[in-house]
Amino acid sequence: MPMQLSSIDAQKLRLMAFDVDGVMTDGRIYFSPDGEALKVFNTLDGHGLKKLAASGVTLAIITGRNTPMVAKRAADLGINHVIQGREDKGVALADLANQLGIAASETGYAGDDEPDVSALEWAQLSFAPANAHDCAKAAANHITERRGGEGAVREICDAILAQRSPA
Repeated sequence: MPMQLSSIDAQKLRLMAFDVDGVMTDGRIYFSPDGEALKVFNTLDGHGLKKLAASGVTLAIITGRNTPMVAKRAADLGINHVIQGREDKGVALADLANQLGIAASETGYAGDDEPDVSALEWAQLSFAPANAHDCAKAAANHITERRGGEGAVREICDAILAQRSPA
């Protein structure tokens, strides 16, 4: 059964931010023989993000790690707001929204673990993937059926877009 969102919240949404590890990826980190950390992203998620951006929602990434591949993925998707190396994700989200002139009531966030809880609680619309830690699930308004890195981001985008589309 598709996730049901409030059409009022989805219509008001102007900023949607995503954690990376465990949300945009499956949470695993691969290392090359040279020690370079690698991540795997889902193309279905990428298409959903592009569709959400095309609907007028500003996209952002807020992640605790700092890796060039996140910047590359964001650039490939046209995501201009990338905040890396931040554990205080609620503060980072609030600061970004403030810089953009966007209220908490117009903001969404997707996260999967303890560092995401403050952002999940601050945002009006909040999501946790099916395989998120219990603390993130408790803080989120919505839990996806899909796991992080396996279509959870696409499920979030599709649910928002379904409520933003005229009936």
